Amino acid sequence: MARPTRVSRALSQNFLADRATADRFARIAVPPGHRPALLLEVGAGKGALTAVLAPRCHELRAYEIDSRLLPGLCTRFSAAPQVHVIGGDFLAARPPRTPFSVAGNVPFSRTADIVDWCLRALALTDATLITQLEYARKRTGDYGSWTLLTVRSWPRHEWRLVGRVARTRFRPAPRVDAGILRIERRPTPLLGPAEQASWRHLVELGFSGVGGSLHASLRRVHPGRRVDAAFHAAGLDRRVLVGEVAPERWLRLHWSLQGSRHGSRHGSPS
Repeated sequence: MARPTRVSRALSQNFLADRATADRFARIAVPPGHRPALLLEVGAGKGALTAVLAPRCHELRAYEIDSRLLPGLCTRFSAAPQVHVIGGDFLAARPPRTPFSVAGNVPFSRTADIVDWCLRALALTDATLITQLEYARKRTGDYGSWTLLTVRSWPRHEWRLVGRVARTRFRPAPRVDAGILRIERRPTPLLGPAEQASWRHLVELGFSGVGGSLHASLRRVHPGRRVDAAFHAAGLDRRVLVGEVAPERWLRLHWSLQGSRHGSRHGSPS
C-alpha cells in the first residue's frame, strides 16, 4: 500500500475532505444549465473538486504544483478524456484567448496572486475560489467596507461571497474557516474604455488618504462645489470613511465629477 502524501506547509496545502461541500462548490462554480467549454482548476490536490467539476464542463485543465500528487491524479482521471492534468504552477500559465472559467481550492498564502491573475485575464468569464473567509469578506464588502482592489475593478468585475466552509471540512484543518468567493467579469463594462483612466485615478486618489478624508482627498483635484454636488448625488455624507463607500456610489461620484450623462443608463445606487 502506498504511503499517504505528506502535506507541504510551504505550499499551504489544506485538502477538501467533504463530498457534500465539493458538490455544493461545483453547483456554484458551474450553475445548472451552464456548461463551460473550458475550465481551469487551481490546485487540483488529490482531485476532490476535479471529480465533481469534470462532468460539468467540456474540458478541464487541472493544475497541480506538487509533483508528488501528479501520479495519483493521472491515475484517478485516466478514464476521463475531458480532464487534462497539468503539473506546474498555475500562475505560470498563459491565460487562454477564448472564454474560460477558473475554479479551485486555492492555497491561502497565494490567494492574492491568483486573484490578480484572474483579473488580468481578458477572456475570463468567472472565477469561483475557496479562500480564507476573511479575505472573501473583505473583498466583497461583507464587513460593511470595501477595498481598493474591489472598487478599482468593479466596472469590469463583480465580487460576491457565495458560501462559507468550516475549517473542519479540510485535512489538515486550517486555523480559520474558508469562504467561497465568486468573481464574474461583466459582459458589458459599467464604464467605457475612455472612462477607465479617470475612474482609476479617482479611486486611487480617494484611497490615498491625502487630506485626511475622501471628501478632502477629492477636493485636492476637483473644485469644492463640484465635490459637494457629487457627494449629494451619490447620497454620501462628507464625513464618510473611504472604505465605507460602496462601488455603486463610487460610480455616481465618478459620473458627477466627470460631468457624465451615463449614470442614468447604468442605474443609480440603492
